[in-house]
Amino acid sequence: MRHHKNIVLIGMPGAGKSTVGVVLAKSLGMRFIDTDILIQERTGRMLQEILDRDGPDAFGRIEEETVLSLHAEHAVIATGGSVVCSEAAMAHLKAGGVVVYLEISYDEMERRLKNITTRGIVLLPGQSLREMYDDRVPLYERYADLTVASSGGDLESVVGKVMGAV
Repeated sequence: MRHHKNIVLIGMPGAGKSTVGVVLAKSLGMRFIDTDILIQERTGRMLQEILDRDGPDAFGRIEEETVLSLHAEHAVIATGGSVVCSEAAMAHLKAGGVVVYLEISYDEMERRLKNITTRGIVLLPGQSLREMYDDRVPLYERYADLTVASSGGDLESVVGKVMGAV
């Protein structure tokens, strides 16, 4: 690790944030933190259960509180795809490190998401997967310090690209 305290991975559901994050942390000798797992530990519930029972707004508040309570150093942090919907959460994450956007195409995301109804993907009422994708791309681009194309690449090449960029 050269000069960044944390490496924060953002991107669409299915972009590989958790998978890339584990390998990246191991390769760089850093801690690995998955904010979706922190939310589940904090609430004692699965992400989809929170969304089904409490709705996307409540989930967003829980996600924001969880991220704001995180004070990690020398860690790779995999975030939930919806974290970019919170300016406060993103400001907190950016203050602690470099934000890397794992960019995938819509078609790639759709192909990777086999378990959309149980995975805990934040969709607003009536929002299609395509609309969610189109709404979030500008947010990922706005907050990213670096963008790594992740469509079609194997895990090792994506990890290598991130390591080369940070």
